[in-house]
Amino acid sequence: MANESTDKNSDKHGDKNNLRIKAIENGTVIDHITPGQALNVLNILRVGANFTNTVSIVMNAGGSRGDKDVVKIEGRELTEKEVNAISLISPKATVNIIRDFEVVQKGKIETPDSVCGIVKCINPNCITNSSEPIETRFVVTENEKKKTLALRCVFCESVLTEDLIQFIE
Repeated sequence: MANESTDKNSDKHGDKNNLRIKAIENGTVIDHITPGQALNVLNILRVGANFTNTVSIVMNAGGSRGDKDVVKIEGRELTEKEVNAISLISPKATVNIIRDFEVVQKGKIETPDSVCGIVKCINPNCITNSSEPIETRFVVTENEKKKTLALRCVFCESVLTEDLIQFIE
C-alpha cells in the first residue's frame, strides 16, 4: 500500500529529480547548446532586460549526449544570421521551431563555410573597421590543435581562434 501511495504522489506532483519547463505555444527551442553558453546565446539574440517574451534557460543539464544548455523563447523564431552566430559558439546545437505547441521544424545547426556581418575583425587597420561601408566577411575553418573554430578575415587575413563571442556583433 505504501508503494502505491508513493507512486500516486509521484504522478500527481511530478518527480522532484525531473523538473520540467512549461511547453511553449509558439517560438524557438535551442537545445544541445555547449554547456555554459546559454547566456551568450541570449546575448546573440539581444535578449535583455527589455525583452518581454517568456524565456526559459537550463544550464549544465545532463542529457543523453552529455551536459548541455537549453534556451526556450516564446513568440520568436530565429533569423539565419542569428543561427549562424550561434553556430560559432555552439556548433552542435539544435533549433526547434514550435507552432501551436507542436515542433514544426527541427534541425541541427550547421556551421557555414563563411559568415558576413556577424563578427567584428580584431585588426584595427582592417578596412571593415574604417569609415568605409564594408560588411565583415570571414572564412570559417577548424583550429586543428584545439579542435575549435577559427575565423579568417577575407580582407586583412587576421585570424580569430578564441573567445569568439566577444567579437560577435
